[in-house]
Amino acid sequence: MEVKELEQVVVRFSGDSGDGMQLAGNIFSTVSATVGNGISTFPDYPADIRAPQGSLTGVSGFQVHIGAGKVYTPGDRCDVLVAMNAAALKTQYRYAKPQATIIIDTDSFGPNDLKKAQFDSDDYLLEMGIDPDRVVACPITKMVKDCLADSGMDNKSILKCRNMFALGLVCWLFNRDLSLVENFLREKFARKPQLAEANIKVVNAGYNYGENTHSSTPATYRIETKEKVAGRYMDITGNKATAYGLIAAAEKAGLKLYLGSYPITPATDILHELAKHKSCGVITVQCEDEISGCASAVGAAFAGALGVTSTSGPGLCLKSEAINLAVIDELPLVVIDVQRGGPSTGLPTKSEQTDLLQALYGRNGESPMPVIAATSPTNCFDAAYMACKIALEHMTPVILLTDAFIANGSAAWRLPKMDELPDIHPHYAPAEQKYKYTPYKRDDDDVRYWAVPGQEGFTHILGGLEKDGETGAISTEPENHDKMDRLRYSKVQKIPVPDLEVEGDKDDADLLIVGFGSTYGHLYSAMEELRKQGHKVALAQFQYINPLPRNTKDVLLRYKKVVVAEQNLGQLAAYLRIRVDGFKPYKFNQVKGQPFQTGELTSTFLKLLEND
Repeated sequence: MEVKELEQVVVRFSGDSGDGMQLAGNIFSTVSATVGNGISTFPDYPADIRAPQGSLTGVSGFQVHIGAGKVYTPGDRCDVLVAMNAAALKTQYRYAKPQATIIIDTDSFGPNDLKKAQFDSDDYLLEMGIDPDRVVACPITKMVKDCLADSGMDNKSILKCRNMFALGLVCWLFNRDLSLVENFLREKFARKPQLAEANIKVVNAGYNYGENTHSSTPATYRIETKEKVAGRYMDITGNKATAYGLIAAAEKAGLKLYLGSYPITPATDILHELAKHKSCGVITVQCEDEISGCASAVGAAFAGALGVTSTSGPGLCLKSEAINLAVIDELPLVVIDVQRGGPSTGLPTKSEQTDLLQALYGRNGESPMPVIAATSPTNCFDAAYMACKIALEHMTPVILLTDAFIANGSAAWRLPKMDELPDIHPHYAPAEQKYKYTPYKRDDDDVRYWAVPGQEGFTHILGGLEKDGETGAISTEPENHDKMDRLRYSKVQKIPVPDLEVEGDKDDADLLIVGFGSTYGHLYSAMEELRKQGHKVALAQFQYINPLPRNTKDVLLRYKKVVVAEQNLGQLAAYLRIRVDGFKPYKFNQVKGQPFQTGELTSTFLKLLEND
């Protein structure tokens, strides 16, 4: 059989929520990252705890984009679609390219399955306009039952292994080394070795089925890594990278890390991951609600720890009062908001960028806070680390914005060495302030000094009432309050952040694309596609939003046409217009709960270029 070499490929696994599509996709992406491929993943699952089996609302998908070089997005449409039942085919085929290979489990396309999926006839391929030559039709359920007939497992447990058969088939299609899959499974099911070996047996069965059945697929494929940088790599999700960034920052600063949190989709994995690392001095508390989660983190910061709280948009609302306490007390608190679709409960498992203005202004009084937005799953590590550095060195709460897309998505990540990371120097009160310390004494950058309770000669009181800037005593004097508000604002604005980087045709672009946070990969891909077509295009992606980079005004006013693209109804554009006089951008806005489509961005930006 011919083996064709590809530059990139997009695979989408889909089935019922209980079919293990997220696991199959994760394993395939991990194996790909291990051999050095660039990857970008997009888990797309429903909010239902357990929708009725075979229903259209219960379909779970996992898309992975694999490339020989760096990969920036999960891809608009897939080259291979795995559909484990009729509902999956019905709902997920729209994400497939016209020439895509489709793998189906024919045992899940019976009359009852087709009825649940709302097909009008038994000829579902004809009804959907799918070329049968593109379909690899396998009786997966039957073959898995035959494979594990002598395993001693019950029927329900056997059926849970069907995802491994599909994974084996995809591994055969792309010439993946099954030993890597086997190692993953043995590690994942280390406490259940019988289950691990059953899954391994099924993976091999799927691989062998593909190898011995050639009628539907004339070739297999290989994606060779072009550039390899020495180091240790892993496939990492944004939430796990965030957790690692927090641990690294606490270690670098020589502090205990405390996380006070309350479970909420899609942020809960940060709590789960940090709870595994008690050996690193991490303390995690699953609190009774969002308010106590944040308040306990404020207490931990007062006591001298690196205080962190994690949540999503609805929880950020609830935490606002406790966050304001950290603002007036000027304590180093890191607040992580993994954004999701809203308002209210909204779309709990989908992704948006709709909390930006809440992060900037969603508190009472003048309460300025630094706001950082991570740009990719791997950048979540760097963003979390820098959020901690800013909080500890500038004595302020910091909000880190990620979202469901990059928090649940993954990419290949080279583990950094600790000596490669910037130093973190908590802003401790110097020894000469002993017996003379007051809590709002400041340095030249308006940063107050941190005295950990229990130190002799540094007794002090903090609280929610305004304090005198000199004595630390409660004060209602109007001039003092005005002074303290201005000092808190000035301190944030003086925080040094990197200049706004412009990529692409930065010197002579006819169009500047502007975005923030997780849309970076899609906007960068759209820019590169337009440049390939001969257009002059540049990209400026904000990661530091408050304070804005010093060169923001210069960049935004340098170009004739600027478009701000964001997954909300114009929050960044509005903020930039407030902060940059004379800035009047075009806008591209979507709130679909799904990532941008690169093709749609490209066609929209092309119209702006052509419109005089």
